[in-house]
Amino acid sequence: MPAIVPALVVLGIFALGYRYYSAYLARRVYALDPEFLTPAHQQHDGVDFVPTNKHVLFGHHFTSVAGAAPIVGPAIAVFWGWGPALLWITVGTVFAAGVHDFGSLVISVRHRAQSIGAVAREVINKRARTLFLLIIFFLLTLVNAVFAVVIANLFVANPAAVLPVLLQIPLAIGIGQYVYRTRSSAFVPSIVGVVVLYLTILLGTQFPVSVEPLAGALGIEPRTLWVVLLFAYTFVASRLPVWVLLQPRDYINSHQLFVGLGVILLGIIVGLDRIAAPVVNDVPSDAPSWFPFLFVTIACGAVSGFHSLVCSGTSSKQLHRETDARYVGYMGAVSEGALALAAVLAVTAGAVGSRAEWNDLYSSFALASDGATQNFVEGVAGFANNLGLPVGIGVVFATIVVISFAATTMDTGVRLQRYVVQEIGEITRVSALSRNMTVATTAAVVVPMAMALLPGGGEKGYTFGVLWQLFGTTNQLTAGLALAVVAVWVTKNNRNPLVVLLPLVLLLVMTTWALTLNLLEFLQQGQWVLAPLDLIIFLLAVWLIVEAIVALRRAARSRSDREDVATHSVEA
Repeated sequence: MPAIVPALVVLGIFALGYRYYSAYLARRVYALDPEFLTPAHQQHDGVDFVPTNKHVLFGHHFTSVAGAAPIVGPAIAVFWGWGPALLWITVGTVFAAGVHDFGSLVISVRHRAQSIGAVAREVINKRARTLFLLIIFFLLTLVNAVFAVVIANLFVANPAAVLPVLLQIPLAIGIGQYVYRTRSSAFVPSIVGVVVLYLTILLGTQFPVSVEPLAGALGIEPRTLWVVLLFAYTFVASRLPVWVLLQPRDYINSHQLFVGLGVILLGIIVGLDRIAAPVVNDVPSDAPSWFPFLFVTIACGAVSGFHSLVCSGTSSKQLHRETDARYVGYMGAVSEGALALAAVLAVTAGAVGSRAEWNDLYSSFALASDGATQNFVEGVAGFANNLGLPVGIGVVFATIVVISFAATTMDTGVRLQRYVVQEIGEITRVSALSRNMTVATTAAVVVPMAMALLPGGGEKGYTFGVLWQLFGTTNQLTAGLALAVVAVWVTKNNRNPLVVLLPLVLLLVMTTWALTLNLLEFLQQGQWVLAPLDLIIFLLAVWLIVEAIVALRRAARSRSDREDVATHSVEA
């Protein structure tokens, strides 16, 4: 099949979803109020609470939630066939991710920009906050560990991309200073930033950066050194005011989505590429079943619990008007779906020219997992080559796109991890955690770094072995739990929670199923780090689900009682 056909169909469905379904959610489910004074104005402090233009905030929000997951997950999931992968990406984005991201942002704004865990306390009960915070802590640990190793592997495999990525940091800081001090629009400076970034690709190809000599002198692997350096960087970056680095770099990176999608779509049209992969793949008997693992493998490509952390962690603190939540939240989900679509096309059409070539890359689930990111990079380079760009330059371009998204997610993830650590410190009354930013940030960095550096799973460590499965499952589980909080809030406010409950039930069934299967496999393999972690997450999730069900039934009864009173009053 010509690759352009599913591309246009999926993008058309996304456009219809934003035009009509998000408008319904804004009007009938979340009831946005243009006059509501958002926390960005109520608690303006110039550091975290900063009223931000919706387009700039969209740039931050999208690149924070995108990361490498909507690329890696779909690039692995086509192992079961591109048909099931694209079906879940499309349906999940429109009816699950959009509802989840939009709702998480709105309820955080309505609760003083508190985290989704803190909102759970007010919406469900006090225990729910503690349970949710613990689950979020585990999720962020996995997110930051996974993305650190993704970036490290790409740096090792593509040293020409190192210099452009490093130069983006001072470039973004300069743009942030200019925009903040002149109070001017960030659009033109950020476009200039993208152009300069891509010009540095030529510099990177002439001066590739490898840490292999230094790593050898220290007696460690290059990937290990990159992981340590990345976490050292995020320790500093996550403590800076958002306007210094986070916002300007995010806005630069948001343009890269449209550039990347443009390269992919134009490359498909010019090259007349066809999808070489099967619609449904006949997988080996020892491979994981696509029920439930396709859903948790695609993860951020369809719906992601990490998004609720970004929505309620940084984006809700910068929302200028409540009505901007539709554009930032729902459009952010749709944009991530578009990135997942691009990933599927890249690894099924751009990276391969025949079914035999694709079979070589996806002969086993382990091989599909290990090669996912590089397959995407090669696929985008293939599309770029259709447009006349040399393959080597295309590889560096695609690598920069992946690393830029992943690094931004790490920045945001460590910042969110610090918030969570501080909240846990408040609950446990450990002032060193709740009040000392250095201690809280250290905890937010050291724990995921230790996870990223755990041995096992081959030369790539846990990341593309068992860790990705646990990350995807915990991520989807968090999305289901966030939807549970949204459902209770919607019910309490006398609005129909059905559109929230449907994706909630699907996610909770798939994730608890996957957690159970993972636990059995971890026990059989003797994974004595991941098995207890899986069990703890499972027990916390079941407990929180029970609490949410009780709260939802209580809210439904209260709503019914109010309706009965109103009916009797009318009759009287």
